[in-house]
Order: sequence, then structure tokens, then C-alpha cells
Amino acid sequence: MFNKILRIAKNFYVATGVGLLIWMAFFDANDIISQFNNSRKLSDLETDLIYYDEKIQEVEEQRKALLGSPRLQEKYARENYLMKKPNEDVYVLVDEKNEPIEK
Repeated sequence: MFNKILRIAKNFYVATGVGLLIWMAFFDANDIISQFNNSRKLSDLETDLIYYDEKIQEVEEQRKALLGSPRLQEKYARENYLMKKPNEDVYVLVDEKNEPIEK
């Protein structure tokens, strides 16, 4: 049995193939560890892509709603940019943690 394995291992093509597989698996720039890390990064980026696509869709819906109604534009400007009319005062209430109070 041992002689059979030794005879196969001495074969030029088998030895070259095994050497090539070892080189590609551990020493090449695209080794197994790099492939695993790249696969994990790709999975993370695909998850981020889904998240950002959802956020873009939400912003587009808000944009369409705001562009269609002057009343909603005024409300958005007042709440997010603290804009006011010339004859009124705006007061911003904060809690003890110094964070704005959400409605």
C-alpha cells in the first residue's frame, strides 16, 4: 500500500498538481483566507446596499409629498430648520440631557 502511494507521489504530474494546489491555497494573492474575507465583505456590502436602497426610497417619498403641498413644505421647514415668520418667536425646548424634545 505504501509503495503504491509513493509511486503515485513520484509521478511528475501528480506532484506538480499537488504543489500547484498548495501554492494556490496558501501562498497566492487569492488564497483561501482572502477569498473568505472578500466573501464576508461582499455580504456586508450587499446588506448595506439593501439598507440604503430603502432609505433612498423613503427620502423620495418624502420629497414627492413635500413638493406637492406648500403646507407640508412650511411644516418641514419649521420643524427641521427652525424657520419662522417675521412676526413670531421660536422657542426650542431641551430636556436635562440637552437633547431636543421630539414630538
